[in-house]
Amino acid sequence: MSLFVLLALFLVPNASEAHEVNQSYIFLRIYESKGIEGRFEMNVRELNKLLGTNLPKDLQLKDIEPYIEQIKAYLLKNTSFSSPLGNHNIIYTGEVDVQKVALGNFVKIHFELDNDEVLPDEMTTDYNSFFELDDSHAAFLITEYNWKAGVINDEMNFSMDFGPGDTSETMSLTDVSVWKGFYAMIKQGVWHIWIGLDHILFLLALILPSVIRRKKDAAGFNLSNWEPVQEFKPAFYYILKVVTFFTIAHTITLTLASLQIVNLPSRIVESIIAFSIGLAAFHNIRPIFKGRDWVIAFIFGLFHGFGFASVLGDLGLTNDFLTVSLLGFNIGVEIGQLVIIAMIFPILFLLRNRKIYNKILLYGSIILIIISLYWFLERVLDIRFGVYHMVKRSIRELAVALGLWS
Repeated sequence: MSLFVLLALFLVPNASEAHEVNQSYIFLRIYESKGIEGRFEMNVRELNKLLGTNLPKDLQLKDIEPYIEQIKAYLLKNTSFSSPLGNHNIIYTGEVDVQKVALGNFVKIHFELDNDEVLPDEMTTDYNSFFELDDSHAAFLITEYNWKAGVINDEMNFSMDFGPGDTSETMSLTDVSVWKGFYAMIKQGVWHIWIGLDHILFLLALILPSVIRRKKDAAGFNLSNWEPVQEFKPAFYYILKVVTFFTIAHTITLTLASLQIVNLPSRIVESIIAFSIGLAAFHNIRPIFKGRDWVIAFIFGLFHGFGFASVLGDLGLTNDFLTVSLLGFNIGVEIGQLVIIAMIFPILFLLRNRKIYNKILLYGSIILIIISLYWFLERVLDIRFGVYHMVKRSIRELAVALGLWS
């Protein structure tokens, strides 16, 4: 595979912004006397995809007003509520506003549900909005108020989460289960690792040298300085140890940041995360901590933890269930990491005895360094170089020339 194609695969701005998770929300307030009220909350990035517009990041209500009816119609088409009592139709109240939060500007559209003279014991929500526009989209239903379930105002409990392959969920209106939220946070931890390309590439930089060992007293990078490991089990345990130090580190800072004890500017965190990929890859070529790969995993794992914390912060996890949510998210991240290792490590182990593997390590590390520097400069300078669009246009032109694209 050529360097050009590899860059086409990896130099993708949306993937590099691993912590700008695209999200939308449904908030519900369930009353004995007034029935069920709610609101949709959508990020301006999602609305730009939906409308084909270029709404500004500092969105004002006047900017979105011409599109309100179109947005309402789209949500009506892709969202429904039902229960054993029948359908509960969405009735818009006319209240629309814009709120600035850490993740960006969100548009809020308020509604009520009909057929609510008697509150049902359970309700099914079908939500299929934005997934066809972005398969990395995450959506949540949050029970903001439900006296029967003991949820009062500021206890923001995640009752449901939706994804491209999971658009229908049923919840009890009389019993809010902590375990549902715990399981949802595990899934979000797994999902965040899998869509976080910078985390994956950092893990890849750590995994690449796990099936070969540098000969004693070997200096610099020479293809003859490496020899394959002999047994699967010790090598596998070694990389698990390295990744465990990564997990311990990001758990520490994720917890500190989520508890508002330590916080760092996201621009600094994201820049260091990008830099960590290149340094880990450079360590494969010229060891910085010889025989102690876990040191790099631990040091930079601390910054990856701050990156994870930005996701939880944007989810608004500041309630009594924060400890459970942190535990669930960390478990999910660990599961996601183990799945990645389980997929990659056996393949590398099978290739370790081939002469080409040393070249895979060398050139793979060089490519990771290039990607790292590209992302680092974009993030630290807060600019976009446009390589993605140039590559995308070139690939499309090539596909058209080959008759693969019309």
